[in-house]
Amino acid sequence: MTQSRGRHELKHYMNYSAVKEIRKFSDTPVIMLSARGEEYDKILGFEVGVDDYVVKPFSSKKIMLRINAILRRVEKVSSSKKDAEDHVIFEKDGFMADLTAYKVFIDEVQVDMAPKEYDLLFFLIRNKNIAVPREKIRAEVWGFDYYGDDRTLDTHMKLLRKSLGPYAHFIKTLRGLGYRFDG
Repeated sequence: MTQSRGRHELKHYMNYSAVKEIRKFSDTPVIMLSARGEEYDKILGFEVGVDDYVVKPFSSKKIMLRINAILRRVEKVSSSKKDAEDHVIFEKDGFMADLTAYKVFIDEVQVDMAPKEYDLLFFLIRNKNIAVPREKIRAEVWGFDYYGDDRTLDTHMKLLRKSLGPYAHFIKTLRGLGYRFDG
């Protein structure tokens, strides 16, 4: 074995060690990107705790789809708690959202919103503390086949903030990118 190949092998197995160490204290999603596509390498990756194993060459679109799929699964589990009736609940300060029953409470008073406002709010809550691009919001909330006006999202966001009243500050505008729910 050449010296450079030996270093490459060592680096590769150090990646597995890094994942093992991460798993000792965190459930952070891990996608391993590798030039090694042998079944053994993939099996070892999954055994040490990677969530997905992608072999080069790969497209950025494929990676983004895999990241989004993993984040959807993780967010369903970690972003909210469940109550005694198995409702998914998000609470912060005087704001409470029951994502299962489609109810929002501001300082213990229920707020009525339009269906798209609920969809938009709950999507942002499920992706809390993540910068979500405008295109992703439109695709997830309105659907991939939506070809409406770009201002539709802005109009709905304005109405949503108005509905949230004193908690409108939870939604941050990221100029040139999209929005983030800081919860």
